[in-house]
Amino acid sequence: MIRKFFLFLIILGFLTGFVSAQSFVKTSDLFPRSDENSRAGHLNIIQDPSIDTLISRYILVNKNLYENFGYFGMEGFRIQIYNSSNRNAKSESIKANVEFLSKFKDIRSYTLFAQPVYYKIRVGDFRTKTEATRLFLIISKEFPDAYLVPDFINFPDLNTK
Repeated sequence: MIRKFFLFLIILGFLTGFVSAQSFVKTSDLFPRSDENSRAGHLNIIQDPSIDTLISRYILVNKNLYENFGYFGMEGFRIQIYNSSNRNAKSESIKANVEFLSKFKDIRSYTLFAQPVYYKIRVGDFRTKTEATRLFLIISKEFPDAYLVPDFINFPDLNTK
């Protein structure tokens, strides 16, 4: 009976440890601000603390993604027009890139190298698959081996219309 009681206390101790690990984090703690400007106003936002925690987790995940993997952007789609691991894949990728840029001047292209010796050419920065499909139908006429791939894209420029 005493063993069961001690076992119960140990399990209860572990459970309270797990529950206390779920602490709330304020977004204001992530971005501390010094009040250098004496004319600056003060804004109070009253909201559920769990919303603040979700926002801060999202910020921390994206920050870790950049620090650990070098990605700076958002999830989206690109069109892959070239992928090869031949001996002369580097020169072929350059030719494919030049050919693409001569036909589609307004679309940005990205040359990627993946181990062991894969050269890839991906084009565009699309937030949604629908956005990418519209241009994919045009590009696939010139590059029949092209296909859509999920990728980390650059943030879209919001100043252009």
